[in-house]
Amino acid sequence: MRGLRTFFFAAAVTFAPASPPAAAQQAMINADAWSAYKEKFLDASGRIIDNGNGNISHSEGQGYGMLLAYLSASPADFEQIWYFTRTELLLRDDGLAVWKWDPKVKPHVTDTNNATDGDILIAYALALAGTAWKRNDYILAASRMAQSLLAESVVRSAGRTLLMPGSEGFGAADRDDGPVVNPSYWIYEAMPVMAALAPSGAWKELSDDGVALLKTMQFGPRKLPAEWVSLSGPPRPAKGFDAEFAYNALRIPLYLARGGIIDKPLLNRLRAGMSQDGIPATIDLTTGRPKTVLPDPGYRIVNDVVACVVDGTKLPVSALQFAPTLYYPSTLQLLGLAYIGEKHPECL
Repeated sequence: MRGLRTFFFAAAVTFAPASPPAAAQQAMINADAWSAYKEKFLDASGRIIDNGNGNISHSEGQGYGMLLAYLSASPADFEQIWYFTRTELLLRDDGLAVWKWDPKVKPHVTDTNNATDGDILIAYALALAGTAWKRNDYILAASRMAQSLLAESVVRSAGRTLLMPGSEGFGAADRDDGPVVNPSYWIYEAMPVMAALAPSGAWKELSDDGVALLKTMQFGPRKLPAEWVSLSGPPRPAKGFDAEFAYNALRIPLYLARGGIIDKPLLNRLRAGMSQDGIPATIDLTTGRPKTVLPDPGYRIVNDVVACVVDGTKLPVSALQFAPTLYYPSTLQLLGLAYIGEKHPECL
């Protein structure tokens, strides 16, 4: 375990672009903001409540909660969220988390498929916290999840390394238009840490191929990626899903920036395509028309982050004022503020 810790720490300090462990005890999230987030979304049991989605909990939310607790330098809150995660979601034989927990039904888990982005977030947060707070149990759990992800969810197809959205239902054997990917599941900042936990060149290939695919995913008049993309041939919107740039896809520019991928043409194309009069929106890819305009500061901060890293534009006052609304935009806002505070304080 000491060897794993040493190897992970060295790799994380060298490669991880967001919140290196050496700075872990300097909170990247304001204590008042984290307190407000907890009061709104963190149940006493340790589950993060998605109040915009029937008050369910899911592996993505648990992973986000753990990452935010780490960025807030809050070990007790981290452990509370991890306790629920490991006891209620880590039920699969392969070491990955079931994706959904519903308080309104019993048993609370009715679909045992995983969601790969949630698994990555959980493993990533465990690795950062384990290194910062000298918790070998966290690092061991992170390593097990990273190894399972590598075995179950990272695949080679047509010369590319891909991230399957779940272990079941998305591969070429599962669908006529498979493999199907979700480009918003690539969490670029986590890839070097995953490579330290489960050593393989596949993680860098995964990151590189994710960016390369984004450059080719220019669907419709706004030239945006779809939420679900078939890669059975040239990339195209997958069958059975709306051809749209939807809520999950909105985080792609934030993930790129937090991962240190400052590709200005790509970021500018995404920002222009996803905006209506400067405000983020979900987009019908066929027509290019906005479906839902999203003025919440948590959504708008994605464009604010892009403007900062591309043009040096300061964040507006509205982005700096955190008043939690819905789980998802509130999470994006804290991730955006943590990133800007650490990497681009000149934009504050």
